Amino acid sequence: MTREGLSPVRLGLIWRRLDGIVDQVAETFVRAAFSVVVRDNYDMAFSLFDERGRQLTQSKRSIPSFIGTLPRTLQAILEKFPVDTLEPGDTIISNDSWIGTGHLNDISMVHPIYSRGKLIAFAASTAHTVDIGGAPSPSARDRYEEGLTIPICKIRESGKENPLVFSFLRENLREPTETLGDIRAQFAAYRDCEQMLDQLLAEEDIKDLSDVADEIIMRSEQSMMAAIKALPDGVYSDGFDIDGVDQPLQIQCAVSISGSSMSIDFAGTSDEVRWPINCVLNYTQAYACYAVKCLLDPNAPNNSGTLTPITVSAPEGCLLNSSSPSPVWGRHLSGHYVPPAIFGALASILSDRICAESGSPLWNVYFSGKKLSGEGNFVKMFFMNGGHGARPNGDGPGCLSFPSNVSNQPIEAFEHQVPLLVTEKTLVPDTGGIGKYRGGNAQRISFKSYSSQPITMTIRHERINFPPRGLLGGKPGSVGTDMVNGEKIPAKSRIELTTGDVASFQTPGGGGLFRESEREPEMIEKDLISGLVSTDGLRDS
Repeated sequence: MTREGLSPVRLGLIWRRLDGIVDQVAETFVRAAFSVVVRDNYDMAFSLFDERGRQLTQSKRSIPSFIGTLPRTLQAILEKFPVDTLEPGDTIISNDSWIGTGHLNDISMVHPIYSRGKLIAFAASTAHTVDIGGAPSPSARDRYEEGLTIPICKIRESGKENPLVFSFLRENLREPTETLGDIRAQFAAYRDCEQMLDQLLAEEDIKDLSDVADEIIMRSEQSMMAAIKALPDGVYSDGFDIDGVDQPLQIQCAVSISGSSMSIDFAGTSDEVRWPINCVLNYTQAYACYAVKCLLDPNAPNNSGTLTPITVSAPEGCLLNSSSPSPVWGRHLSGHYVPPAIFGALASILSDRICAESGSPLWNVYFSGKKLSGEGNFVKMFFMNGGHGARPNGDGPGCLSFPSNVSNQPIEAFEHQVPLLVTEKTLVPDTGGIGKYRGGNAQRISFKSYSSQPITMTIRHERINFPPRGLLGGKPGSVGTDMVNGEKIPAKSRIELTTGDVASFQTPGGGGLFRESEREPEMIEKDLISGLVSTDGLRDS
């Protein structure tokens, strides 16, 4: 038996139901959403916290950074609105970069859930919105140039929408119907979550989730502690250069293991810069814990107990712990290097688990302009995933997002929304790093404008100068390239496309793993047959 009346079997059944409820209500959100970014890319997260504010479970399609930053968001919200000031039907909103996911485009909300007048949980969600006011710019100099900051406030009070909050949001959005539609879709998910949790408590004859939460969180903590304790004590480090903007920058990481605890420190990382590629500590911590979870304990429930044995730090004012009001719009351009740094540090003791570096940070492109109808504006984003790093038991897939996990969107759906044609989308041969296991290939994708009005294109890409590294003898993948009409353009820039212009992007390829001499002959033959590797590429390797 575990706690009184809560046998392991019953605990497992309740846990599975909770897990299923969160997945189901997340789908409510996705299906009711207005934006392609939520509906097709799944750039969102939904999580359930207990009444004490401890993270309990999350939807399976959640973005790792959102899951990792929501606990800080809830903490900040409860500091401003203590539990005794909340009422059934309240929903609190904010997109503050330093308490949320690290940039303004991600809106987070928290909704207290009551049963029979008693607070039993918090539902929390985050969704990316392409338009948040301002003008996302690769040359923004501070947070104020990056868009509208929504302070912590109640967007619903006792179940009624706050007209003032909706008013200031509407006045700062180019496409208010889409963004406000996504916000209201989350309201629908909260309603479903309330109903399903109330039904669960009634059917299981329990008054709240406290005993279940205590047991699950305790077991998750013990599981992570055991996984860390199985590793040899010591300090393991890694460091490498990244593109930056006007000069290369450096990421430094030291992982210290002592018994059943682990500390990760990014001392030595470059100082924050004047460009919007700085990362807040909240985002750094989220991706550091995600990397450790993937490596050491991927199958145990992920909750606040998982994080207890892990501490993450970075010097204040460095690239991975930027201070306000530094510009942070492209925080993933530095923050996505956190998992590769940890993987590189631990490669010598976890060679059977680590992956080589992937073609990330995440590549995407923003397009904005006038709608063909002439009525209103559009602001759309398109994700372009690079090649995944080779895995310890196989090649890396092509066009797969890591460490984020956004999905690809259908070309037809994108073309329906903007005056652009996708004229090419193809895997590029000889772009995955060679090794016993090969990195995933890069993709090339091209967009042609047929608008009579200029279209503003904004990009912010990394790994143009420094390719994804191979590990343990594997070779690096290819660097990425950005072009307009066949001419290279800066990887962090804003350019106007006119009628007939073609923008082409080739993402980076994933790094290889282990020595090339260990690759099986039949795998080399399959490479040639598939076209992923050419005869010339094989000869040059």
